[in-house]
Amino acid sequence: MLCVDGRSKALSSFPQMRRASSAGMRRILLLAGGLVFLAGFQLFVLTEQTEHYFAWTIQPPITAGFLGAAYWASFALEVLASREKWWDRARIAVPTVLAFTIMTLAATLLHIDRFHFNSLEPIARFAAWFWLAIYALVPPLMLVLLYRQVSVPGEDQPRARNLPIWLRGLLGIHSIILLGVGISLFLAPQIANVVWPWKLTALTARAVAAWLIGLGIGAGQAVYENEFARLRVAMISYTVFGLLELLTLLRYWASIDWTAIQSWLYVAFLATVLVVGVSGWRAPVGKPNNE
Repeated sequence: MLCVDGRSKALSSFPQMRRASSAGMRRILLLAGGLVFLAGFQLFVLTEQTEHYFAWTIQPPITAGFLGAAYWASFALEVLASREKWWDRARIAVPTVLAFTIMTLAATLLHIDRFHFNSLEPIARFAAWFWLAIYALVPPLMLVLLYRQVSVPGEDQPRARNLPIWLRGLLGIHSIILLGVGISLFLAPQIANVVWPWKLTALTARAVAAWLIGLGIGAGQAVYENEFARLRVAMISYTVFGLLELLTLLRYWASIDWTAIQSWLYVAFLATVLVVGVSGWRAPVGKPNNE
């Protein structure tokens, strides 16, 4: 028994192997990054031509701009996460992407009649079928790869620098707001007239809600991770999201009812997104406490 106990203690003194990101997970994140870049171009650049170049027609254009900004922020998240060697620094991207794709598939099926499947515009028709294929295939594929990823042997790197209380608290507030508004919009899109600063249709309300839910899950996960190195890719993406959404507001300033309180609350929220993103991105990562 003494020999066994001694050997167990000796083995426990060796550092545990760090869990790497699997090749499959890195590839799916990179592929998803390429796809969201294309969607972002269609929506953020060709904002007022969705009837010709996108899967469905989006009005008013500020909604297309909002969605395009979110897609390009997701591009930063997914591509940067795909380049991370270690799982504890890449996984912040996965629940957000998975939740968004599932919710977007649900919104698509609920409003399937709004899509350009029979459009006379060939690009729009192709975009609609391509959209459906992507959102039908990506969620189950990502679930399989996630199952395989968590089966990879190894452990997380010990936390080196925890988030300050104010930053962690602000992320928690963001999570509550994003999930609360996102779930409400998805379940009852008619409340967009009350909670959103511009007009949304039932489909666009649910498309916006899919992003809010994904971001809310990401913010909640950031509170749990509580470490700068694990959140760096998400903080860069959050900064891009805040900047591009503010640019969209400036671009379509006249589409907003600036007498409504929700418009100013939206601006204030985006300002705090930038504070969170820049604070997390610019913070030094540091080394683990046991190194």
